[in-house]
Amino acid sequence: MILTVCPNPCVDCTIEIEEFKIGRLNRLDNKIENLAGKALNSAIGITRLGAKAFATGFMFEKGGKQFTRFLSSEGIDNQFVWNKGGVRVNYKIIDGKSMMTEINDKGDKVSPQKQAELVELVKEKAAESDIVIISGSLPRGVNDEYYYALATAAGKAKVVVDGEKGRLAAALKAGVYMAKPNIDELEDFTGKKYKTYEEMVEGCRKIIDGGAENVMLSLGRRGAIFTDGKTSYFCKSENVAVNSTVGAGDSMVAAACVATLEGADKPEILRRAVAAGTASITMPGTNLFTKEKYLEILENLQVAKL
Repeated sequence: MILTVCPNPCVDCTIEIEEFKIGRLNRLDNKIENLAGKALNSAIGITRLGAKAFATGFMFEKGGKQFTRFLSSEGIDNQFVWNKGGVRVNYKIIDGKSMMTEINDKGDKVSPQKQAELVELVKEKAAESDIVIISGSLPRGVNDEYYYALATAAGKAKVVVDGEKGRLAAALKAGVYMAKPNIDELEDFTGKKYKTYEEMVEGCRKIIDGGAENVMLSLGRRGAIFTDGKTSYFCKSENVAVNSTVGAGDSMVAAACVATLEGADKPEILRRAVAAGTASITMPGTNLFTKEKYLEILENLQVAKL
């Protein structure tokens, strides 16, 4: 089983506007609302690939029930630590040039008592799990060091973390199986800019030195790199029509974890991750990949050793 921990669920509202004008009246062409949260997205992807996922994290009284109903409809068992307040709403504005502007809410405050409850719940469920995914932002009242508490609570399970600078650094102190930054997050973490794949691998080694066994580095449309600091692989993404990049990284995490669960080697873990990420960007809004599209793309991908 793969346990997914989502500290800050959200409703993603994707707004399509042919020509987005800042400071002026805009009329939308289309609006799509999806229930989301990085780890919840991964749980959906895991299930669509035929593996068992269990979803947990914080949930909020206003708007929360629709999440549990949706997860159940996807065949995902779930148990959350409930809090007062409402689920945050994130806005993704996409213009005719496929440029996206994001406006993310912070979410309502979570008390120290509720934080402790989630740590205990993760301990309980991680004992039944092979892999624990911890990903996404944190609600108000929760600091970055909470990622360390969650990673520690995972016990003997393999920990996969997808979080920005401070959260990633906190989780690394507990030791993780895999970190999945994108190139912007890697550059933010190390304070350097990277142009070549060799430089990127060197940047990934900073994360490995911090406490990760492996790093899967997402390069957007270019593909991804998988490295343990000694051996590195690159997989180029297939050229597809892009509808929305939201959720692509979560899909990559889902496929990588399922491949790991099935005992795949590192090149195959990377190949499957890139297939899922690529399949995801063909979908509108924050809808995730279908298994059919994933398998179609997977057939055409090859992995090269760097």
